[in-house]
Formats: sequence, C-alpha cells, structure tokens
Amino acid sequence: MKTRLWLMAGVAVAVAFAYGCKPKGAQTAISGDAASKVYVAPGQHDEFYNIVSGGFNGQMSVMGLPSGRVLKILPVFSVHPENGWGFSEETKPMLNTSHGFVPWDDLHHIAISTTNAEHDARWAFGNANNTPRIARVDLTSFKTVEIIEIPNSGGNHSSPFITENTEYVVAGTRFSVPTGNDNDRDVGIDTYKDNFRGTISFISVDKDHGDMDIAFQLEAPPFNFDLARAGKKKSHGWFFFSTYNTEMAHTLLEVNASQKDKDFIMAVNWKKAEEYIAAGKGKKVPVKYAHNKWDESTHTATSTIRTEVLSLDPRELKDIVYFIPCPKSPHGTDTDPTGEYIIGSGKLAAIIPVFSFTKMLAAIEKQDFEGNIDGMPVLKYESVLHGEVAKPGLGPLHTEFDGKGFAYTSMFVSSEIVKWNIETLEVVDRVPTYYSVGHLSIPGGPTGKPHGKYMVAYNKITKDRYLPTGPELAHSAQLYDISGDKMQLLLDFPTIGEPHYAEAFPASLIKDKQVKFYKLEENNHPHVLKGINDARVERDGNKVHIYLTSIRSNFRPDNIEGIKVGDEVYFHMTNLEQDWDVPHGLAIKGANTAELLVMPGETATLKWVPDRTGVFPFYCTDFCSALHQEMQGYLRVSPAGSNTPLKFSTGIAE
Repeated sequence: MKTRLWLMAGVAVAVAFAYGCKPKGAQTAISGDAASKVYVAPGQHDEFYNIVSGGFNGQMSVMGLPSGRVLKILPVFSVHPENGWGFSEETKPMLNTSHGFVPWDDLHHIAISTTNAEHDARWAFGNANNTPRIARVDLTSFKTVEIIEIPNSGGNHSSPFITENTEYVVAGTRFSVPTGNDNDRDVGIDTYKDNFRGTISFISVDKDHGDMDIAFQLEAPPFNFDLARAGKKKSHGWFFFSTYNTEMAHTLLEVNASQKDKDFIMAVNWKKAEEYIAAGKGKKVPVKYAHNKWDESTHTATSTIRTEVLSLDPRELKDIVYFIPCPKSPHGTDTDPTGEYIIGSGKLAAIIPVFSFTKMLAAIEKQDFEGNIDGMPVLKYESVLHGEVAKPGLGPLHTEFDGKGFAYTSMFVSSEIVKWNIETLEVVDRVPTYYSVGHLSIPGGPTGKPHGKYMVAYNKITKDRYLPTGPELAHSAQLYDISGDKMQLLLDFPTIGEPHYAEAFPASLIKDKQVKFYKLEENNHPHVLKGINDARVERDGNKVHIYLTSIRSNFRPDNIEGIKVGDEVYFHMTNLEQDWDVPHGLAIKGANTAELLVMPGETATLKWVPDRTGVFPFYCTDFCSALHQEMQGYLRVSPAGSNTPLKFSTGIAE
C-alpha cells in the first residue's frame, strides 16, 4: 500500500508540474545571441544531420542542426502516400512479415553505424516496436533498404543498439512471451513465471554491404527489457540492458512491477556467446520470420520467410549473463565514451547509480555474488558501484555525454536536464525543459567520440509552447548550447510524430556522398524503359502493362484506350531524367492506393483496377518545370467484355 501511495504521489507531482507549474524563467530563457547561433544563412548548410525517430508514425525524420529544420520524412515501417512507399509493387515486399503485409509500426529508437566506436554514418537503424522488426537505411540514398523481423519477441522497444564496429545490432523483447512451438505458446497468462521467456536477439551486419542476419538469440528471464548500450573500447564485447518488472507480474504493472527497491542491469558477454557458437553449442529452434531486402539494381524489394534461429540458453552456457542490481525501475542504461562507466537511470529512483566496468570484472573474477537468477549470478551492488549522483532531480531517464568528462541526464518529473561530472559525480549545472523531457541527443553522444557542442531535448508535453491545434499538440524539441560551462537554450521547435530517441553526426561524413540520380544504363528493373521509343501498352489476358516514360514535361504514351472494367492495370513508369532532384510523380483518378514518386533513372510500378467506365486523367504530382501542369494524359475505360481495341499514342505537337 505504501508503494502504491508513493507512486500516486509521484504521478501527482509530475502532472501538477507539467500542467500547472512552469520552470522559473520559462519565458526569458532564450538569450539575445541565441538566434545568431542557430541561423543558417542562405547557401549555407547545417553542421549536423539529426536522424529522429517518428514514434507512432513509424517513420524517421531527417533534421538539420543547429537550425532544427525538417529536411525529409523518411518512410520505414509505415506506408507513405507522399512517395508510394508500401503502395508501389516494388516496395510492398518491404512491409511483409510472418503475419502478412503490415503497413504500420511504432519506431522509437535510432542507431547510426559506427567504426571503432565513432560514427561512420553509412547506415541508420530503426526499431519496430509493435510487430518486432529492425530496419536499415542507406544514408547515401536515405532509403530503407532492409527490414528483418524478430521472432520470439513480444515488443521490440529495447532496440536497435549497436556494437562499436557495427558487428551486431541488438534487440531485447519488451514483453516476455511464451516461445516454442504452437502448442507451447497456448498457455494461461497466470502461468507467466513458469512459461514466459525474454529474448535478446543479436543481428549480424555485413561490414562491407550492411546485410543483416539473426546470428543468435539469448534466452532470458521473463522480465521486461528496456533500453541498452553496448560496451565500447575497454568494455567492447559486452552489452548492458536495463530491466524492469523483475517481480514478473503480468497485470497492473504500474503497481505490481514497482515493488522492489532494485531491478537489474543485465550484462551480456557476447564474445563468450561467440565462443560457444564456434564450439557448436546452442540449438536450432523452429521459428517463422520475414527478411526483406531492397535491390538497388532492379529497384525492387524481395521478401523471404526464414524458418529457424540459433538459440543459446545462459542457464546452461555459463559466463554469458550477469545481473547488476539497479534502483529502481531503470529505463535507460548508457555507457560513457571511455567504456569504463555504466550509468543506470531508475525512473523511480532519487539517485543515479554509476557502475565501473573494471570493478564488474573484478567482482566476476572473485565471484562476489549476492545470489543468482536461474543459475545466472547477481553481482553485489556495492562491489560494482563507482558511486551515486546524489539528488540529481526527479525521474532520471536518459544520459548522453559531451566527451569532456561530463554527462547529461534528463529528468522527466522535474522537467530539467542535469549536467554532472562522471568522475566526481558532482552536479555542475541544470536547466529547465518545457515540459517532461524524455530522450536527449548529443551529436556523437552514445559513441566514443561525442561532439560536445549541441544537445537536443525531446519533450513529451508542450501545452503553452506552440499555437493550439485541437486536442493534440505538437511535441517539443529544444536545442541547447553545451560548448561552455553552462547550458544555454538556443531554440524551441516542434517535431514530427512523437520522437523518442535521435542520433546526430557531422554532415561532412555523408553530404558529398549522396546519390543524385540512378544511371539508366545500370537500371535492371524487369520493366525498365531506356528511352521514349520503348513506351508501349501490352495486354496479357486481363492484365494490362503500361510501359510509361516521364521526362520534362510529358508522359509517353499520354492517350490510352482499350482498358476494360476489372482489368489489372500496371503502370511501369521510368523516369528518364539524369539530373539531380528531378523526380516525377504519377497519379490517376480513382486509384485506391497512392501516387508514385519516381526518382531520376528509377522505375516503379502502380497497380490500378478500374471499377467503372469513363475517361480517367493521370498527371505528374511533383513539380518538375514551368510546364508541369501540362504533364498529363488520359486513359479510357470501356465495359468488361467490350470490343474496344487496345491503342495508345502520344501524338505530335499541334
């Protein structure tokens, strides 16, 4: 009862603060020179790319820093009418799963590829929380090129987190679930402690091409796994996961999963797991999951279903998993740039515990344990602890680093960011946020080489920050200058969707490597057109294939007849442009999918089944020239069974 009252009091404080109390100086916090620090003059570019999760919209946002300007919405797990992602025949396989076509997901976290614990910015990874998946985005084309489903997972919140050379992308299940065969999964929910299991997935990444594969899965106790970080430098080879619900409750977790004073950080020695695999340990278990890949040569995705995965049980294979007690209900686990310190953020704790990797190894060597979980050792809290940050604020969640020996932790309840010294654990500065801050993002912050110049706070509640827009308000992001001793608020700007985490890196890493167009001679799409003379229309039973070219400012053909009600009509459009930033769109009246947006030199396909007779206009949806409005055509649909001959033309200039 006391725990329940304490929790209710904490919630009351948070609600009162967010809805009624403003941090001191809320209206005057932005100083006079802030505008000059975020101004990017015409012809100049932002210093950093910031890749931001879209939360419930299932996409990523690409923003510039310090301007805070949105540069692109990047479709990943959700269909995107703007460019036909998930609607075109080529992209539909990217959203395939073992459950079939799933057109939405909940993207919470971003990870940017690294080499030697520093951003190389070749790829961005994102997680699908609802139907567990990991996506890989090519940062030369800003296109999602691979999505792999994660079996034996009941929620993929705890991902994607990467090792220092992007050897693995790692994902932990949020919801422990029954695993195994169909009969094994049909169990009573009240048998949670006996029949549910957690799963940690290690997804390998090819160092040259980025291709992903599920290398192995670790079985784990039926906890809820939250955020994680890989060890780096001296702690390379280890992974650290925050866990909550170590009570193993299955109902009303608000109370029942908050009983213990300490939960755990689960430390995983993945190098040891690799040794067991090399020795032939582990077992292949039957599963079903989709693996979807984009082929840039054919401009087409394929989806295959995989049927087994290698599973390791650390109850039997010793020395893989150790547990570090951590107060209380930890949400974030972070490792500092040196790899020595592991920071736990218990969202119901009044302190921030900082653990030492060196002390952890010594405790393991001395078997300095206080017990075990299913035969996996629990290390003594005091033996692993570097120290505690005292009275940092209320509701610590996430920590980022500036590379100068300081850490920055978000405080959800007290709506502030606290800066503290990693060695001395002394709080040296604090600034308010507006309101209820969640994740933080410092360029390079999770790596071994942070760029300690800017920090972005992603806040959960706005209230008075922006013009009202009905019942739902935009989420707030705030940019701070952290280059000096004191944090300074520079910019307050809205975001797309509900951002959770973001990672930023120097624009210089990739801005000169961008794909500008696709070479027509390298386009191997099965329906590619190499020039206007290839444009045509062909019938195959009730299927009609329209081979369409687009170029400023016409389609060929632009008059088509002989289509019948009920035909399956496939528009195979090739954009013949060979110049940067000249996409062409295609939309036809009555299509119940979306448009196509086809990049220069690319081929894409729109399927349309006409359901009535008439003449249907089609047109280009993306402004391409002064004669963009004139870029159109007509398609005639006749009754099913009619004898209207198939014909097409473009005609001549009148």
